[in-house]
Amino acid sequence: MSDMPQIVGDVPARTWSETARLYYEIARPRVVALVVFTGLPALLLGQARWPSPTEAFWVLTGTALAGAASSAFNAWVERESDARMARTRNRPLPAAMLLPRVVLAYGAILTVLSTLVLLAVGGPWAAAIGLATIAFYVGVYTVWLKPRTPQNIVIGGAAGATAPLIASAAMTGSTPTLGAWLLFLVVFLWTPPHFWAIAIVRRREYESAGFPMMPSVVGNQATRWRSLAYALALLPVTLAPVWLCGLSPAYALVATALGAWFVWLIARSLVERRPVADQRVFRGSVVYLGLLFGALIADLLLSR
Repeated sequence: MSDMPQIVGDVPARTWSETARLYYEIARPRVVALVVFTGLPALLLGQARWPSPTEAFWVLTGTALAGAASSAFNAWVERESDARMARTRNRPLPAAMLLPRVVLAYGAILTVLSTLVLLAVGGPWAAAIGLATIAFYVGVYTVWLKPRTPQNIVIGGAAGATAPLIASAAMTGSTPTLGAWLLFLVVFLWTPPHFWAIAIVRRREYESAGFPMMPSVVGNQATRWRSLAYALALLPVTLAPVWLCGLSPAYALVATALGAWFVWLIARSLVERRPVADQRVFRGSVVYLGLLFGALIADLLLSR
């Protein structure tokens, strides 16, 4: 009898460490880490002063909490559709490892914590942008756009691009700087080719879940051409901080090389016309964004 699992509510009882792992997973830490990383250079770009380590830590923590709250609410809204996709059916909610009402409460707590942290360290503008990000991601993107239009990720991508705006507003105590808006635009333009690549690879799963992703509406090849257009538009935007924010020619060289590589990955997928090439685009897009923002941060640090 002692070997039988105990049941609490509708889910089996777990140790504290197992429960913590589930909440950690609900927050989608890899996505949150990438979001926070895109906010880091906005603490420096175009700012009159640099933040102290403590200030930077709390601004980025507040941003991370906003991202985690968005993920928790997203998991709650999409729990049924997640159960119909092989990529997501083992997540805590579709796998019945957590109760929906608990995850909903978790998202609400993270929202309150994020708002309080950003308000305390960055002021009302940073807190308002963080709260608006959560509302837009959940209410506009997850609930409204994603199940209704193939342009879902194009418009909804704005929610994933706000980390630079939050960080910049926290530093200025008011509206974000021009540099922060440029970083926002970089992430905004990067998002469609990033997500459309995996949408091609997982096309049947998205269709079974009822999401009208771009490949299902216009076809794989037409989606790849759209991705190429976004990648080409992205290149001059990544170079704009050189002229508008005083970044160095070394950064310009790195950004150009990375942009050309990203364009080449998508062009290669157009030629090969196989999901394996789109998988390379998806993985390469993460590498591209990480290296681009890494080069941006390094340039800012070396210039001071």
